[in-house]
Amino acid sequence: MRALCVVGTGLIGGSLLRAATAAGRECWGVAASDGTAEAARADGFDVTTDLDAALRRAGEADALVVVAVPLPAVEGVLKRVDAVAPTVRLTDAVSVKVAVADAVVTFAPRARYVGGHPMAGTAESGWAAGDGALFRGAAWVVVADDGADLDVWRDVAELAWACGSRVVPAAADEHDLAVARISHLPHLFAAVLATVGAGEPDDDLALALSASSFADGTRVAGTRPELTLAMCEGNRSALLAAVDEALGRLGAMRGALASTGGLKATVEAGYLARQRWASTREPLALDVSLDDPGALAELRELGRRGEVVGGWK
Repeated sequence: MRALCVVGTGLIGGSLLRAATAAGRECWGVAASDGTAEAARADGFDVTTDLDAALRRAGEADALVVVAVPLPAVEGVLKRVDAVAPTVRLTDAVSVKVAVADAVVTFAPRARYVGGHPMAGTAESGWAAGDGALFRGAAWVVVADDGADLDVWRDVAELAWACGSRVVPAAADEHDLAVARISHLPHLFAAVLATVGAGEPDDDLALALSASSFADGTRVAGTRPELTLAMCEGNRSALLAAVDEALGRLGAMRGALASTGGLKATVEAGYLARQRWASTREPLALDVSLDDPGALAELRELGRRGEVVGGWK
């Protein structure tokens, strides 16, 4: 099993260190602060604040480096990658893929990079929020753009499996359009719903009456604002398209409610969409060959069908 260097030890990076270590891999990590590094070491993990030393070690060990920091911090990490371990095997866990791929081309062009995104998380953050079981059963996108290093693609897929995830291949731009609809837009809806529900500062009746529908709908509004901003603003163009579609549907719903009092079209469409979502929870897993001509195109098509990579053939 390939050794692992995780840069960033918050919820995602910290969970990844826990999961990969439990799977029997040699792992080390890089924290942004002495306090976080000390907490991780107290829990038995090899974590430092010395990014250069960790990257140098990764280069010498031919390890896979995972960048698990917020998007605004990616550039700084990549500059150190280029300076210290320029040809290292590299992936990431950032929630947008085009912006990271562009940054790699600019700041670490010699790295053997394949983008990744584990679709798992909570509203909590920091090392203490990490959970080695976080990725079990989750989709883990592995970017299959033309020109991707198939050896590193295999590394990232095998890491995802080691953490209990299912591997979903996708193009970077298609990933960003998809997550704008099912991840980034829900964060904005949660913020709006929380604000509407809270109402006036001196009237807490609605909040006192709130129950599971409000709690479920606003859960991700509890995410640290700077993390939500980095995620959503980093996917601006795709998110704008999703917001426009949502506003169109809300406008149509409002028009129907105002004119006829009817909400049937909106409610039934939502019900059917939810049933369709439920039907995707157990996707078909297929064995693939990375040696076949056109393997990357085949992988992208597999992902579009809602299927996952189950192994090698």
